[in-house]
Amino acid sequence: MPLRHCLAAAVVLATILPAGILADDATPAHTPTPKELLAKSRPQEWRAPDPQNLLLMQLPQGQVVIELASDFTPLHAANIRTLVREHYFDGLAIVRVQDNFVTQWGDPEDDDDGDKSKLKPLGSAKATLPPEYTRPIEGAPPFTPLPDGDVYAPEVGFSEGFPVARDKASGQEWLAHCYGMVGVARDNDPQTGSGSSLYAVIGQAPRGLDRNLAIAGRVLQGMEYLSGLPRGTGPLGFYDKPAQRVAIRSVQLVSELPPAQRPALEVLRTDSATFAALIDAKRHRRDDFYRNPAGKVDLCSVTLPVREAKATP
Repeated sequence: MPLRHCLAAAVVLATILPAGILADDATPAHTPTPKELLAKSRPQEWRAPDPQNLLLMQLPQGQVVIELASDFTPLHAANIRTLVREHYFDGLAIVRVQDNFVTQWGDPEDDDDGDKSKLKPLGSAKATLPPEYTRPIEGAPPFTPLPDGDVYAPEVGFSEGFPVARDKASGQEWLAHCYGMVGVARDNDPQTGSGSSLYAVIGQAPRGLDRNLAIAGRVLQGMEYLSGLPRGTGPLGFYDKPAQRVAIRSVQLVSELPPAQRPALEVLRTDSATFAALIDAKRHRRDDFYRNPAGKVDLCSVTLPVREAKATP
């Protein structure tokens, strides 16, 4: 090709491609990092979770903070609050850790091989509840759609800090089984999920469980204490021996703790400009390592920012 034609082609390529996108460019244009974007966020873009919706679980390894999704599963949230107020979970255990799936806790005697006569009483909590797998879109909290599509639902996005899927044709929406989400274990009967046995997703997102199990909330802090436990070697990751189980020292409602003992956390609003910028930067990530942006992002790969609240002067 004559030199003048090569130069002309280069000019055209430089015109149609933004700076830093040429395939042989050694210094690509950088997208902002999450740290940079969060540093520029405004105070009003963060929310303090309602203490009535926060659970504080004390394990030997450390503290786990869970936010209940009371707008999506209100009956389960109320029943779990009752169980916590009556100290149901205190002294129970983590009974199951299945690799790349879930960590589950509750009464060890509630297992298939347990002694049902030794089950811890539920107190004034209900033993059965209607399955809260979906909720109406009408009247739902603000929803921030994710425009990249989804395999499991016609539309996905975020609401009140939770990953949400929805179907406008049916008028229903539901919480998605993403990493860190806390679900309600049950038997075959859909009404047996009372909240007395809970699990947290610790691996790949098992989205096939969506609309088949109620989701009670998500872990805000301390996920490493649930995902880093030894894996169970029994069927489905259950611990074979009682000595393998991790004792739950206590579970408390944050609203019932003195203010000085409450975890001071803030969650980035999923309807904020900074959250939208975080998703866009993830979708188009480009830096010294990532030379080829994916151009898309899936629901469960989006990390929902949580931080320690700044002290008021």
